[in-house]
Amino acid sequence: MLNKKSVDDINVKGQKVLVRCDFNVPLENGKITDDTRLVAALPTIKKLVSDGGKVILCSHLGKPKGQPLPEMSLAPVAVRLSELLGQTVRFAADRGVVGPNAKAAVDIMNDGDIVLLENTRYRAEETKNEDTFSKDLASLAEVFVDDAFGTAHRAHCSNVGVTKYMKTNVVGYLMQKEIDFLGNAVNDPKRPFVAILGGAKVSSKLSVIENLLDKVDVLIIGGGMSYTFSKAQGGTVGNSLLEEDYCDYALKMIKKAKDNKVKLLLPVDTVIADDFSNDANTEVVDAGKIPDGWEGLDIGPKTCDLFADAVKDAQTVVWNGPMGAFEMSKFAVGTEAVAKALADTDAVTIIGGGDSAAAINSLGYGDKMTHISTGGGASMEFLEGKELPGVAAADNK
Repeated sequence: MLNKKSVDDINVKGQKVLVRCDFNVPLENGKITDDTRLVAALPTIKKLVSDGGKVILCSHLGKPKGQPLPEMSLAPVAVRLSELLGQTVRFAADRGVVGPNAKAAVDIMNDGDIVLLENTRYRAEETKNEDTFSKDLASLAEVFVDDAFGTAHRAHCSNVGVTKYMKTNVVGYLMQKEIDFLGNAVNDPKRPFVAILGGAKVSSKLSVIENLLDKVDVLIIGGGMSYTFSKAQGGTVGNSLLEEDYCDYALKMIKKAKDNKVKLLLPVDTVIADDFSNDANTEVVDAGKIPDGWEGLDIGPKTCDLFADAVKDAQTVVWNGPMGAFEMSKFAVGTEAVAKALADTDAVTIIGGGDSAAAINSLGYGDKMTHISTGGGASMEFLEGKELPGVAAADNK
């Protein structure tokens, strides 16, 4: 079990608090097009403000690669945060992030005030986790709070390096939730524990499959990955996504599931199309019987029923990766069937970031899930059983 100190374990009255948030929001012409990540950060910020802390926020945005690119400035974030919080968030516009503006703004802070620093990736040292920038950040505050799970799998100055120079390092509410659900639910789940893996490639989920086969009662594999398993077992997959190099690995995983007494469910039928397009001609065929010139783009109706049935009695379900090309409505049926099955179960349902989160939200099932992870890469590494540098750097209870 990961047991980290959180903002609930400290009182920051009168203290300067540096908070690493994930404000990596989409921008178009200087306007934020989706403020989900800002809204997600509010509970931690409000808690620290109400405790009377002097709150200094920092985040990266995009990949400016050490260049102060104006289109990746956090200035619009300060404006939107001020609206969401109902109080001024003062923006410290320094190309070097911790510069004269930041220092002056922090010097005159009263308890409960908020300052936002410029994009941490304006400094080339940030992604290299170099001490100079870590020390600069640490010089501003006495307490560090990490609430950015999306970067927890990277050791950068603003989430790991800075902790070396701080007496107190805790996690915020968002990070705590990710640790509770993704970390602890996977390592100590209520059973039956079902994992559903989809998405395009087996190669990108190698370690996840390996790790979960040691933990789950049922492993469901759908999406593009399933065609490699199908081919490995002697099936024909036409023009479907296929990683020939991973057929042996697929067979090894089928054997491992058997040895571990894990029920491994693969598609029994497939929706195939004669073109990768929403206007393509489609048919339903048995898995492993896809003719030349056709490609599998979704799980078939029998598979939808099979997968839905498998989660009915589950107590914990982790899902990462869609069941088909869900961005085209014709091939979103399988992903929607799984989403609906999860919405109807009493299980703890955990969605691991990235495409699965996008699919769940676009299909309108987001509010029916127990937890939707805010980090794509970080959630994958958690599911692989890896230690995340950003989590490890926080103080233990």
